Amino acid sequence: MNGRFTDIIEAPVITEKGTVMRQEGNWYLFKVSRNANKIELKRAVEKLFGVHVLEVRTMRVKGKKKHYGNHDYRTAEWKKAMVRLKEGETIEVFEGV
Repeated sequence: MNGRFTDIIEAPVITEKGTVMRQEGNWYLFKVSRNANKIELKRAVEKLFGVHVLEVRTMRVKGKKKHYGNHDYRTAEWKKAMVRLKEGETIEVFEGV
């Protein structure tokens, strides 16, 4: 595996909504590098997991407002990628969750 691809894909995003999306439409969610584009994301997922990517959608997720005592702050912004795989293909990281 190339170190560049692991820099693009930071972590899987496992949520209730993501589980439904995975079961109904074969969509997988990832936290990705904020400066990665859709072409880089497609190549990274295909190389890292050995699957065929049909579609990539991205969105920027704003940080949430938090406070600790008298201090207000905002968590870091991040980028989320929704990746749709070819029918019948899966990614093992998400299975069994």
